[in-house]
Amino acid sequence: MKHRKNNSKDPLLQPLTIGNLTLKNRVMSASHASAMDDQNMPALRYQRYHEEKAKGGLALTMFGGSSNIAPDSPSVFNQLNVGTDQIIPYFQEFSERVHQHGTALMCQITHMGRRGDAQAENWLPTIAPSRIREDLHRNFPREMDNHDIQRVVHAFGQAALRCKDGGLDGLETYACAHLIGQFFSPLTNHRSDDFGGSIENRTRFALMVHEEIRRRVGDNFVVGMRMTLDEGEGGLRFDEALQIGEILKREGAVDFINCNVGRMDTELTLAEDNMPGMSRPLVPFLDLVGQFRSAVGVPVFHSARVTDVANARHAIRDGLLDMVAMTRAHIADPQIVNKIMQGEENRIRPCIGASHCIYKKPFCIHNPAAGRETLLPMRAAPSDTPGQKVVVVGGGPAGMEAARVAAERGHKVVLFEAVSKLGGQVQLASKVSWRKDLISIIDWRESELEALGVDVRFNIYAESDDVLTENPDHVFIATGGMPAENAFPGAHFAISSWDILSGDAPATQEVLICDHTGRHEAASTADHLSERGQHVTLATIDAHCATEMGYTDRIIFHKRLAAQGVNILPYQKLTELKKEGNRFIATLTHTLTRQNHEISVDQVVLETGTDPLDEVFFQLRDLSVNKGVTDVDAMASWSAQPPADTKGFYLHRLGDAVSSRSIHSALLEAYRLAVHV
Repeated sequence: MKHRKNNSKDPLLQPLTIGNLTLKNRVMSASHASAMDDQNMPALRYQRYHEEKAKGGLALTMFGGSSNIAPDSPSVFNQLNVGTDQIIPYFQEFSERVHQHGTALMCQITHMGRRGDAQAENWLPTIAPSRIREDLHRNFPREMDNHDIQRVVHAFGQAALRCKDGGLDGLETYACAHLIGQFFSPLTNHRSDDFGGSIENRTRFALMVHEEIRRRVGDNFVVGMRMTLDEGEGGLRFDEALQIGEILKREGAVDFINCNVGRMDTELTLAEDNMPGMSRPLVPFLDLVGQFRSAVGVPVFHSARVTDVANARHAIRDGLLDMVAMTRAHIADPQIVNKIMQGEENRIRPCIGASHCIYKKPFCIHNPAAGRETLLPMRAAPSDTPGQKVVVVGGGPAGMEAARVAAERGHKVVLFEAVSKLGGQVQLASKVSWRKDLISIIDWRESELEALGVDVRFNIYAESDDVLTENPDHVFIATGGMPAENAFPGAHFAISSWDILSGDAPATQEVLICDHTGRHEAASTADHLSERGQHVTLATIDAHCATEMGYTDRIIFHKRLAAQGVNILPYQKLTELKKEGNRFIATLTHTLTRQNHEISVDQVVLETGTDPLDEVFFQLRDLSVNKGVTDVDAMASWSAQPPADTKGFYLHRLGDAVSSRSIHSALLEAYRLAVHV
């Protein structure tokens, strides 16, 4: 690999040598399961996803989160299969693709042990050091015998050789709650033989694995381990992790250790510790990892909500880490290192910790091109016909994105916003304390609109004449929606989550929130009110609240609402509302039994999504050359909209002005249309 000469004194831009490998800077992306495989192989889509990070300047991109090495470690979330020679030519192509950008490439290999699935792929029993079931993946494992141990050790060695033959620069084994880590942990290792009891015994399996890997790949191939430093109550303790690290170093088993913290055997431990999101502060485990590095003395990598350059720089400058893994940050913006080098840190698209990339792998909540590298450009290219007039009506996420991309293409953009600030519904969603970072989606775009010279006009409820006066070539209607109307008796007595979160309707002491969508709005309102001391009952048509949310956010909502005393009523739909004095009588119908019951409260909040606010669209539709039609076939093929035969302006609706959807859906729709303007 060729590296550009670096004269910067920035700690993040200093090279690092591990064995025979020199990394050009200290920034990396850690292994993760991106769900972009092609039948468990890293084909073009998978490779392009990582190549964008390499183009962005980072030194190392690790891939293959939980890549399996044996038939009884099945793919349960679209992992790669390193247990077959079929993967070698994919690795060779992958290595060549990434190396041309001066970036190193490593794979993570593992046996999942009890975290596998006995009813997937080969339908083989899961194995583990001891017969202890994991709550999350729910399988009862078979206790490994000596034959199993030897078989798996051999499989690790074969998988490692495939990595080397594939031209990779190194690998790491995965010990965080997977098989190697299950031997480490007293939670999962109750053995009384040479593999259980003492720390030396619990480390024996890992040493056998790494000895076999070394035998297969030699000493010049970089080999590391990703391991947890502290599992919390009853699990592996930090002092035990230190001993394991010292043993691994003493025996020459690893060239680096990639540190993690926490458990991953429940949704809550995954969301709070292993892959922390918005509910946790930035870099929650950095000091602990720094202590480990200082004590053990091997090169240390780490990733856990290291999303901003300031904290990453601190970690390297103060000797807490040797390589800082900004994994989710590189999904939000693969150009992080290049922007640092170009003096444009302020233009880095921020990772906000929404965890959208975890449950909608690997799509970033506000980078529509991430995970779609073969379909969309990561950055909008200059237009072949710059200088066209683009008018955007509505300054929520979709409107801001359309304006940003059109301006980046070189067009003259006017954005009309009906109120005094941008952001639309995100302004409301970010009112919930632990989800306040959502506002960064808006803040970044507002900064970009200013840098790109977009003409933003506030407090204008734009109508057709306002748009036509601009003599536009393209018009995007991103006016969003309003809380949906409901037709059941007494529906007009209910208020919306918008009323509460905006402060337009002061909350009363006893509040009933009725959730008919399963999205975040009702749960957010319940959280917001109960945190402030209101007595809240949350009725949902589903088995639990926030059903449509990803598990990382959903479980945090469940924990917070339980801790704050919210009364959850599952399978309940609001079917009638009556006023009785100063209170309301709500009739709830059980969605399974159809039985009714009544509840008396001070206030009723009803969440049923939004209806499109599309009046200006219909005013303009027949005047546009495309009659307001967004061609579905063109959208499905990720291509430009078909050109019209006559002159005039093109008209498209975006986001909730079409239908009630998510932030990501709105941004994606805006991007895939505006990128072709």
